[in-house]
Amino acid sequence: MKQLVLALLAAVGVLANAQEAAVAMEQQVAEITAGSHVTIVHFWAPWCGNCKTEMQSGGWAKFIAANPNVKFVFLNIMHRGQDPLPMLMAGELGGQPNLLLLTHPNPSSKADDKLKQFLGLPITWIPTTWVFRAGKLRFALNYGEARWPILQQFVDDSHDPWNR
Repeated sequence: MKQLVLALLAAVGVLANAQEAAVAMEQQVAEITAGSHVTIVHFWAPWCGNCKTEMQSGGWAKFIAANPNVKFVFLNIMHRGQDPLPMLMAGELGGQPNLLLLTHPNPSSKADDKLKQFLGLPITWIPTTWVFRAGKLRFALNYGEARWPILQQFVDDSHDPWNR
């Protein structure tokens, strides 16, 4: 019985640490998106077929290279504890100066447990891609893989003076 109580207390401590890490990560991303620059926040998971398709042939790597003045945050969510590194390496991602790679501490993809919102915005699907400028969400692709010309148009429109 004593071991069970100790195990439960340890689990609560792990949960508290995970929640603290999640809050800190969300604050970090909020600070990044708050600047006057355009920021893309991309939610993905290593097991997701649409996410794999986006990374094929260096799709994201090429897009990031073509937009050096845009900040990119890739947030690995619902990852089921899978290592994101093989997929990132296959997609030629990592090391770009305008790319931040993060893994959310909540690995669950179960409906009741998964991450449902971030920065006060709903996450309903992966991949999900949001375009911010000056702390405001400008455009959102919430239901599947990005189409590069459309995403480029969103970035270009976010730089335009009308969208300030």
